Amino acid sequence: MHVGYGAGLQHLGGYSDRQFMLEELGNCALAEERGFDSVWVTEHHFDSYSISPDPCQVLSYIAGKTKRIKVGSMVIVVPWHDPIRLAEQISLLDHVSNGRFILGFGRGLARREYEGLRIDQNEGRQRFDEYAQLVLDALENGYMEGGATVRQPRRDIRPRPFKSFKGRSFAAAASTDSVPVVAKLGLGMLVIIQKAWNLVTADFERYHKLWAQFHPGTEPPKPFCSGFCFVDESEDRAEELARKYLAANYREALDHYEMFGKHFDKTKGYERYSDLSKYLNEIGQDKAVEDYIQLMAWGTPQQVLEKFEGYKKLTDMQGVMPNLNFGGMPHEEAQRNIACFMKHCLRELQSWPAATLGEPKELALSAA
Repeated sequence: MHVGYGAGLQHLGGYSDRQFMLEELGNCALAEERGFDSVWVTEHHFDSYSISPDPCQVLSYIAGKTKRIKVGSMVIVVPWHDPIRLAEQISLLDHVSNGRFILGFGRGLARREYEGLRIDQNEGRQRFDEYAQLVLDALENGYMEGGATVRQPRRDIRPRPFKSFKGRSFAAAASTDSVPVVAKLGLGMLVIIQKAWNLVTADFERYHKLWAQFHPGTEPPKPFCSGFCFVDESEDRAEELARKYLAANYREALDHYEMFGKHFDKTKGYERYSDLSKYLNEIGQDKAVEDYIQLMAWGTPQQVLEKFEGYKKLTDMQGVMPNLNFGGMPHEEAQRNIACFMKHCLRELQSWPAATLGEPKELALSAA
């Protein structure tokens, strides 16, 4: 099974961004030496929840520091980008990395990010559907043209894409409404662990039915699964610190996304989040945090492996990319967590059978 290093770049430590970036980019650069199969980077803006505003730039840096491992986006938030520029950035990153890029798309949820980027969140769904299709087509054809709203004049993508992204393109579908779009676009599922597993498995059932309708005679890529992980040889220490850092992480997420607010009621395309917000207000923040903690992989090495085994049974995932530095844990604690995961979990997880990514197909685009 594929095991990546998930870099959420969540900075709750109370010290300088400069020092934090040196530390976490150092972890990313060392991922290949440490035996991971990939490095994954998020996209977020404006606050400590994640200081990662440009995943393509970060992944280009990591690609230059490594030779073998893949680099993945979890996720590029498509509505926040101009589609022609995004297609160029993706193609350039794939050249820089020699075809090692795993593409992950998402729609975005935080009002503060949409407003800060001067984009109407009511357009989020329409922008994602239109822009994602334009970008994916451009990465296969070598040019972009059209779009209901952008009306892109035909222009070539340079450098020309040299390997197909089919089979190595994924999308997060946190909302059930996103599942049909992901299936129609021919994207694999990128599971960001955050909701009850019965809801996730229901999404997968719907996704596979829709895939068969949109792409008859083919099989979708096996999913990737991302979550937070804390492992310690001491069961008591693992529970104490996992709860501390996971709680800090999720409380920051609830604040970042304003999950207890009422603005989703009036935001087009985010009606499902209105229902979630009402549910969270009913159960309260403490219960929401506890439910979140129970979803994550933490404990002794054996307990963590059992949790990952459960994820695999539920999703038939081809890979997992645990985030091992989160919630404001000190640098020394993050290093201990990474080292313990490497020692006790990494090789074992990699030994599990899974239908992992194959070599992407070479494209034969005209040089004219």
